[in-house]
Amino acid sequence: MTKLVVLLGDGMADLPLEALGGRTPLQAAKKPNMDRLARQGRSGLARTVPEGFAPGSDVANLSVLGYDPARHYTGRAPLEAAAMNVRLGPDDIAFRCNFVTIENGLMKDYSAGQISSEEGRELIAALAPLMPGRRLYSGVSYRNLLVLQAGANAVCTP
Repeated sequence: MTKLVVLLGDGMADLPLEALGGRTPLQAAKKPNMDRLARQGRSGLARTVPEGFAPGSDVANLSVLGYDPARHYTGRAPLEAAAMNVRLGPDDIAFRCNFVTIENGLMKDYSAGQISSEEGRELIAALAPLMPGRRLYSGVSYRNLLVLQAGANAVCTP
């Protein structure tokens, strides 16, 4: 039996920066261990996001793990819930909720200025009593989870 190790550089893509001589941060970084793995192993390209899906690490990682996203993908939130050890019941619907920065009615920043996890916990603790019947969980930095018990008759649209 052949044993394989699949390393996913999830989140490593970036744009070239003038300050780095037109290189990406990954190209400019000193990464001797990654370089050694690349020299001693095999590398290549694979289509991990099936046609019809928006490219994202949630869909790609599900696919790499052997799951057919067309059959099993229900959004990022259930994966986030599993990572946070939050149990979801059959009638639960999970939503990923990000803290963001809004300025003049427009989203200025997707991460609330890279809010700390501690600040996020404080905000979730303040919001939770305002949302009875809903379960809020603080995650890492700006990433949070909302779980609703929707029942079997819930109708959801993208």
